[in-house]
Formats: sequence, structure tokens, C-alpha cells
Amino acid sequence: MKKKLLYPFLVASMVTALAGCGQNDQAAEVNADGEVDLSKVTLVLGDQAGLTKSKVEASKVLEGTPYKVEWASFQGAAPLFEAVKAGSVDTAPAGDTPVLAAAASGVPIKIIASSVSAAESVTILVQKDSPIKDVEDLKGKDIVISSAKGSVSQYLVIEALKEVGLTTKDVNIKFVLPTDAAAAFKSGDIEVWATFDPYTTIAEDDGARVLKDGKGINSGIGFITASEEALEDPGKRAALQDVIQRFSKAWDWEQDNKEEYVKIYSDITRLPEDVAREINNKVNADVRPVSNEDIEAVQKVADTFAEEGVLEKPVDVAEIVDKEIFTEE
Repeated sequence: MKKKLLYPFLVASMVTALAGCGQNDQAAEVNADGEVDLSKVTLVLGDQAGLTKSKVEASKVLEGTPYKVEWASFQGAAPLFEAVKAGSVDTAPAGDTPVLAAAASGVPIKIIASSVSAAESVTILVQKDSPIKDVEDLKGKDIVISSAKGSVSQYLVIEALKEVGLTTKDVNIKFVLPTDAAAAFKSGDIEVWATFDPYTTIAEDDGARVLKDGKGINSGIGFITASEEALEDPGKRAALQDVIQRFSKAWDWEQDNKEEYVKIYSDITRLPEDVAREINNKVNADVRPVSNEDIEAVQKVADTFAEEGVLEKPVDVAEIVDKEIFTEE
């Protein structure tokens, strides 16, 4: 049976996001006691491939918020952080490496929470009948990486090549946004594609073969970031402190209601339930406060990227963390 893919959903959500994004025209009122009138606050919550919005809406954790919420969904981290830089989006969830790349390139963000996913959700894929059997066979090959320079899939490629004594100079790297790469890979125009979920699982379901996954390489740590502009606004800062607690509850709800959530996610994305289930078994197992262990693990990634010349400048991870937004209740 021919399966409907996620891509039309993603394109539609991006158009909606770009049309609806914008800074709140009304500033929150702060009284003499420092209390904020949250009814004047609008948060624009960024998302990738609907993975955050679907959990939050399914769990109904945003019901009764004293502030307004708008969603902006993008197909990958690169366009999402472009929207943050333009001032159109207040939050951005992403893997560790896109956050590092964004910070190094001057996107004004702070990390406010951690999320944990299975490292296996990041993969190097080849066509099912490809003669490429091992990472060593990639020498001299074109590798398409999604979504842009500094992605989690680029880190996998760098480290996987190192394991077999190769470097990125031994291959030809190209960067293509996920939906474009997915279409080209499906048509056979791309032989090797480094990507991440939900694109990994969708491609596997269509017959792609995993050459290498991120187990033992990628940290599995992702972050929810907020724009510095939003954090400096008293109203939005107060709203962010509330919304991140609600996000954590949404992830708890998903863990306790997996089958119900799989059906909802399948309906939203038009993916078969078995594919939706596989994606959600690997992606964002929880949302929690940023720990020192998270910072140390991602600092190693930042140092590797700096050595490889991927980052425009070195990043001190601790300096881009705001631990005051999300604390254990």
C-alpha cells in the first residue's frame, strides 16, 4: 500500500508559520510589585516537523494559559533559527549541534531546557540496493547532509569517518534541506543521505538502508532554546517559565499514553501508525532542566566542531545556558 509522507504537512506548516509569525505589538504591563500582566503576552513557539506541537496539543497542557500562544513549525533547525534571528520566533527546539552552530553564527539564543532522544534517530542512509556496505566504502562518494552546516547528521558523518581512518576531505559533502533531500533520495537521485528523525524512519519505511547510526557517537541531547529578546522581556520571560513546565508535563503525558499519542501523531502527520510509533520511540523521551552533565557532554561536541572548522567561532556551552527559566518544581 502506498504511504502518505510527512512532507506536504511540513510544507503547509512552514507557510502557515511564516505567514503568522510576528512580534507581539503589546508590551506586558508590570505593576509596582513587579508582577506581570500575562494577558498582554503572546509567545511564538517554534517547532520542527510538528514534533513539539503534537505532544503539547495532544496532552492539552496549554489549556488555561494566561498568555496567548502561536506556533511556527519548520522542516529543520536552519530555517527555524533564521526565524529566531529575525525576531519572529521566541523558542526553538533543536539538537545539540544546530544549537551550537546557531550560537556560533550570532543567533541570539539561550538554552533553557534539555531533551533526550535515542542517538539511533540520527543516521547515514543508503539506497536499499546500494553497493555501499560499510563506512569505508564512502570514500570518494557524495554525501548529502540535512539540514545545513552544523547539523547532528554532519557530526555523525565526521565521527563515523574518523572511526575508519577517513576525514571529510575523503568525501564530497553537500547540504540540502530535509524535505528536498527526502524527495531526491526517494527518486534515487541521492545515493548517501545523512539525516535524522522523523525523516530517518520515513525513509527506512520506504526501503532505505541504515549504513551507520549515531549510537556511540551522537550525544542524543537536544535543547529547547529561547531568544535573548524574549528572555529580556519581563512578560515573555514569565510566560517562558510557565510554558516550559507545561512542556515537561506534555512529555510525561506522552510517556504514559503512548498508544493514544501515536494515533494522534499519525492523524496529524498522515503517517502510518507503525511509522509514527517508531519515530516517537526514539525522539525526545523527556524535557528536563539543563544539567552540568549535559553541558559537559555537548562541550565535547562543540570542541570537535571547532576543530573541524564547522563553527564560525568556538562556543562555551555554559555561557549560552539560562538555568533560571526551568527548575524542578
